Amino acid sequence: MRRLAMALLGACALLIAACGEPLPKDKLDYAGEWRGPQVYLAITAGGRCVYERRRDAGNVSIDAPIQRFEGDDFLVGLGPLTTRFVVSRPPRIVDGKWKMTVDGVELTRVSAPGEVQA
Repeated sequence: MRRLAMALLGACALLIAACGEPLPKDKLDYAGEWRGPQVYLAITAGGRCVYERRRDAGNVSIDAPIQRFEGDDFLVGLGPLTTRFVVSRPPRIVDGKWKMTVDGVELTRVSAPGEVQA
């Protein structure tokens, strides 16, 4: 009985950790779908991150909640398993398009939250 209770408690803790917090108001510009050379990044206003990067050495995929922001950077993951996304240039408008530089790659926002891509 005790093992079952501990397993249920652990499962509940994991579910709670999996739930992302909404983006802070000062970080809402991060929300949307972003694309760059061999990179796809989607950030929801609800705090979820989907990241895909293709490289010769292999592909990287992450689908997890944003745990927190540290300056312009954001940490994504579950519990102690996190990935830091280094944002050297936060979201900004350049020539009428939203741009952001993440992990050394310049990304362009292709759709904002609520927009449907054509």
